[in-house]
Amino acid sequence: MADRKNEGALAAAYAAQRPEEVAALYDRWSDTYDADMLAAGYRHPTICLALLARHLPRGAAPLLDAGAGTGLIGEWLAITGYPHVEALDISAGMLAKAERKGVYSALHCLALGGPLPFADNAYAGIISAGVFTSGHVGAEGLDELIRICRPGGVIVLTVKSTLWDAGFSARIADLEANGIVTRAEETSPYVSMPGEADTVPSRGLVLRVS
Repeated sequence: MADRKNEGALAAAYAAQRPEEVAALYDRWSDTYDADMLAAGYRHPTICLALLARHLPRGAAPLLDAGAGTGLIGEWLAITGYPHVEALDISAGMLAKAERKGVYSALHCLALGGPLPFADNAYAGIISAGVFTSGHVGAEGLDELIRICRPGGVIVLTVKSTLWDAGFSARIADLEANGIVTRAEETSPYVSMPGEADTVPSRGLVLRVS
């Protein structure tokens, strides 16, 4: 089991009410985040990487790691053949850790959920692991990710069931009905951190932009 300090950090992150609270929590957590996630058996990055590789050709560029944290996924994307990846995260402390890994072509300290300063169709693919969850970003974050993803590109994300059942699923269905995205793949629900007390499941989702 992961230690109580880690459980407390997760609980505080899920309970956050404002973006600045989330940023401050992750700033404080950045020094031990990688070790804590390893201890918790964190599954989102592995699952997202597998989904991306199945639906986006090797070498597609550029990609955006939206909610990059300390750069866990960025490291793996570089190893598996996606050489041009940019990082976006709300926490400057987390991005500082990500920068040291030397795998991102650019770093953006920004919050998801509102307007983003990127051009339309800027990215061949977007990956967002562990962001659409309690206390973080809801369905309001989808529109900007769709706007900045190229037609034919994919958005790979995870969604916690509390959000999925509170309108996220309906939003995806609406986007599909309007021909804006196609649901290319959806995983079965799974617990993202088996080493933690939080057993609310999430699911992985691949959206192909029309």
